[in-house]
Amino acid sequence: MAIAFTFPGQGSQAVGMGRDLAEAFPEASAVFAEVDDALGEKLSDVMWNGPEDQLTLTANAQPALMAVSVAAIRVLEARGLDLAKHVDFVAGHSLGEYSALCAAGTFSLGDTARLLRIRGNAMQAAVPVGKGAMAAIIGLDHDAVQALCAEMSEIGPCQIANDNGGGQIVISGDRQAVEKAAKQASENGAKRAIILPVSAPFHSALMAPAADAMREALAKVERRDPVVPLIANVRAAPVTSADEIVDLLVEQVTGQVRWRETVEWFGANRVTTLYEVGSGKVLTGLARRIDKSVTGLAVNSPADIEAVLAAVL
Repeated sequence: MAIAFTFPGQGSQAVGMGRDLAEAFPEASAVFAEVDDALGEKLSDVMWNGPEDQLTLTANAQPALMAVSVAAIRVLEARGLDLAKHVDFVAGHSLGEYSALCAAGTFSLGDTARLLRIRGNAMQAAVPVGKGAMAAIIGLDHDAVQALCAEMSEIGPCQIANDNGGGQIVISGDRQAVEKAAKQASENGAKRAIILPVSAPFHSALMAPAADAMREALAKVERRDPVVPLIANVRAAPVTSADEIVDLLVEQVTGQVRWRETVEWFGANRVTTLYEVGSGKVLTGLARRIDKSVTGLAVNSPADIEAVLAAVL
């Protein structure tokens, strides 16, 4: 039997996240201080004290979520966990892929924080406000949503951004195309079709300028092969080469987060437990809906840390 560490994406942020780790463990406190230094600002103050609208800004939420995840990893490592020895795979949802790669040694903490700040800013700047949109389609299968997006391509770019499993698929692209697709989805039998309150059409072709920015930024940072295989978002299969991972991170900006297939891959490859390392429990809930043979457990408090150590070491 195998285990995997997974890392949450945007939407899992909450004011106060990581504070209890920082207060309980010096290793966690050091991570937040290093991220503050790397960004040249007190992101930790926004994380712990808000305001919420500042934390939810893409350029803040992305490095902030990574910091909480890596803080938990550093605490575990200081107490005897060896990722290469005790964990079989890592994976992260969208920005969580960067958290996974930092944990697995591909990027340094400072570089990861700076990359995510660049990524957040580039994604926000890629599309004028109001031009793009995202919608959650609940209750239609992948092929049906794919066909619906293809129908809308006459209006503008529209594609699957996240296949989250459990009947939840997020589409992204041109606002008119996404809104029409959501309306059509309801007429086609979807249980719900909801326009999401997001600031940009993430994981769509409209993000091409952000992909270019990430290609340039990633080319400048030192990278190492991860100490455990990464199940990559756009491939839903293991990758072990740092150079290949960099190419996939660029592709990920405009490509689909294949999370349902990722969890299904885990289930088919003897992974019994997914530890969601970082803020929230979104991935834990998704795992439960995708594959009943896989147990999801959230790791974001001092008590969670002790439970993981007891189970894994």
